[in-house]
Amino acid sequence: MDTDYDVVVAGAGPVGLTLACELRLAGVDVLVVERLTEIDTTIKAGAINTPSAEAFYRRGLLPALAAIQQENLDRISGFMAQQQGGGGPVKMPPKFAGHFAGIPLNGALLDTGDPDFAGAGPAGDVGFIPQEPLERLLGARAAELGVEVRRGVELTGFDADDEGVTVRVGGAAVRAGWLVGCDGGRSTVRKLGGFAFPGTDPSITGHQAMVTLEGAEALGKGWNRTPTGTYAHGPFPGRILTVEFDGPPADRGAPITAEELQAALRHVSGTDVTVTAVHTATRFTDNARQAADYRSGRVLLAGDAAHVHSPFGGQGLNLGVGDAMNLGWKLAATVRGWAPEGLLDTYTAERHPIGAWVLEWTRAQVALMRPESHAMALREVVAEYANTVAGTTFFTKKISGVWQRYDAMASPGDHPLVGGSAPDLGLAGAGRLADHLHDGRALLLDLADAPAIRAAAEGYGDRVSVVTATAPERPELAGLLVRPDGFTAWAADAASLPDATRALGGALSRWFGTPAAVPAGAGAA
Repeated sequence: MDTDYDVVVAGAGPVGLTLACELRLAGVDVLVVERLTEIDTTIKAGAINTPSAEAFYRRGLLPALAAIQQENLDRISGFMAQQQGGGGPVKMPPKFAGHFAGIPLNGALLDTGDPDFAGAGPAGDVGFIPQEPLERLLGARAAELGVEVRRGVELTGFDADDEGVTVRVGGAAVRAGWLVGCDGGRSTVRKLGGFAFPGTDPSITGHQAMVTLEGAEALGKGWNRTPTGTYAHGPFPGRILTVEFDGPPADRGAPITAEELQAALRHVSGTDVTVTAVHTATRFTDNARQAADYRSGRVLLAGDAAHVHSPFGGQGLNLGVGDAMNLGWKLAATVRGWAPEGLLDTYTAERHPIGAWVLEWTRAQVALMRPESHAMALREVVAEYANTVAGTTFFTKKISGVWQRYDAMASPGDHPLVGGSAPDLGLAGAGRLADHLHDGRALLLDLADAPAIRAAAEGYGDRVSVVTATAPERPELAGLLVRPDGFTAWAADAASLPDATRALGGALSRWFGTPAAVPAGAGAA
């Protein structure tokens, strides 16, 4: 097919950039188009969850993320010290737990020994990553990989056919094999592509902003529920969030003024606080919708283009990163011609249920935050449970995303690891599992020095890396097959060999297609 690019990605936010990096790692020619001329500095997500941290760790970005987190923690500690009347930096809790519907979770109550928290390796210690520095990091990574990003150009239309997509951007037409809309909640790609987008209408008006305040000492710390709504103050100086339950904004796209923010904050806090300057601000609602399918022919959606919801619990950014990681290698395999039949359709099959869960999770929080008697009574019950070890652990596991798995990957009798994020095993003399995923290829770990495991991967050398090592912390494991997105496609214990190696062949063909011909006399080492 005669095309200018294999893939055009609409949107250079974290989701679009993550997807573009994944495609370039696989040798795909990709163009990213973005209507904004610079990275959007509007205040947005303030943290990433464990699956996102694992994804970036597996691509070698953890040291840069750790540096961003430390800067973030220093700012939070300084604000907390200021709130407590000055003095030295405040010691941070042992584990950040977050909140549910504005009900704070006490990290000291978290059962860190819960098995669902095991396996993330160093990625489990990274989370305080705001969206703006993450976007800058991904932009630098995309440039390093040779991704072409055109800023200041807008996608105005496209025509898709069986052979590709003609995309109109910036007054020009670009021919591509595929188009992916990562262009946000008001996605042009989704609208022009005719994707069904069912859901529930908005009922709240929310604001989040960084401002200069007078009278801030009258505000409560952290999350506060009042008879007129909910507000949050912190964890940085000047950061405010308000939620009013009297309907959606009349014009969500209108400029946000200091007067508007001040009126909202005074209304929900009952104080005479004054907003003297606005540094960055955004409105939000609880509009909750999800595309019925993330693919229509050669056009796909990821991130907010595929699903929108309120920001409570900080799920949106992470949901989009998960979409990009899941889609990237599958679309690359399709472009390069080795994808098994139906591989690209597993993108919607695997990601749609997680998106649906996020929408329900955010709806539940809005219901608990409403300033009416029945919601407040239920909130007291939930708050009591949240202030226990079991409750804190339950909510934190949900917020952190450690529960996420693709159950359709596994068949009856498969190893329990199949379908879940691969544990970051320490490998004797060979680093950690994540070290072998930097190139975006799949990984077959032979942990039992078993020729049958290595032989099963013959012909997959262009798609699957094979590493023979031992995992001292999990001596019972004989092997793992890890997809490029870090999820386990096959695993076996030493006691189940050699029967399990037959299942390995099926997993390889299911996810990585038909093996290439192996020259006569060649064999696995």
